[in-house]
Amino acid sequence: MKWGIDLGGTKIEGVVLATDGSVLHRHRIPTERVGGYAHIVGRVGQLVDEMRRATGHQPDRIGVGTPGTLDPPTGRLKNSNTTALNGRPLAADLAARLGVPVVLANDANCFAVAETRLGVVARERPGARVVFGVILGTGVGGGLVVDGRVLGGAQGIAGEWGHHFLDHAAGYCYCGRVGCAERLLSGPAISAHYANTTGRSYPVPEIVDRYRRGEPAAVRTLERWFGYFARGIGTVINVVDPDAIVLGGGLGNIDELYDVAVPRVAEQIFNPRLGTAFLRPALGDSAGVFGAALL
Repeated sequence: MKWGIDLGGTKIEGVVLATDGSVLHRHRIPTERVGGYAHIVGRVGQLVDEMRRATGHQPDRIGVGTPGTLDPPTGRLKNSNTTALNGRPLAADLAARLGVPVVLANDANCFAVAETRLGVVARERPGARVVFGVILGTGVGGGLVVDGRVLGGAQGIAGEWGHHFLDHAAGYCYCGRVGCAERLLSGPAISAHYANTTGRSYPVPEIVDRYRRGEPAAVRTLERWFGYFARGIGTVINVVDPDAIVLGGGLGNIDELYDVAVPRVAEQIFNPRLGTAFLRPALGDSAGVFGAALL
């Protein structure tokens, strides 16, 4: 059996998978992150205790997906938007609370490995050796999988394409740098650009609907997004050259991302043709917790 925990800012989800990948048990509880670090660790412990009771089994080890990244030299978490976790030895503290070894990875890495081994890549590109999983939503992130295994990197930041430089037009990012891709490609970035040019605020689905109706401001906003997406993901392809890219997150559901933006990626890569497969995810919100179990 494989045990996984998806530790999010609002909910913690646990799953126990059989050897064939089928779900034996799955449960969610609120994170209650306002309670602070020790409370979050305790909440994970409560969830695993419930999973033990429900299944009648004990895990040998547990995979945990987190917002943020484990810093290899220090063993402490960094870059998490659940700020109570930053600077803390989360893997060690969870292992002490749960009584079993813990394998920890960024939630985007969990998404990528789940879609590779259980999801759309396994179904449509089973021979793919290198897969890049993209998160396009409130933030922008990514995970890199090679031969079915997550590649974390020497600093634990492999796949973090949301914080590579894309354009000074992005302005300052919360990470302290200027020009990050996340500031141009995330959902809030789309909404902010539309609001700045029109004085009207709408969520992304409304802007997409207006784009489809031909509204000039919406067309300008999404054409800008398509162009930056092509440039940003083109850089990833030039460096990593993946067999497949899976586009997850809420923005990954926009049809024009595939129909309009993806063809433009060909203009950004050092190759006469675009041979990378762009795939829609198959696992929905199960991907994170399934990926954690696969760690």
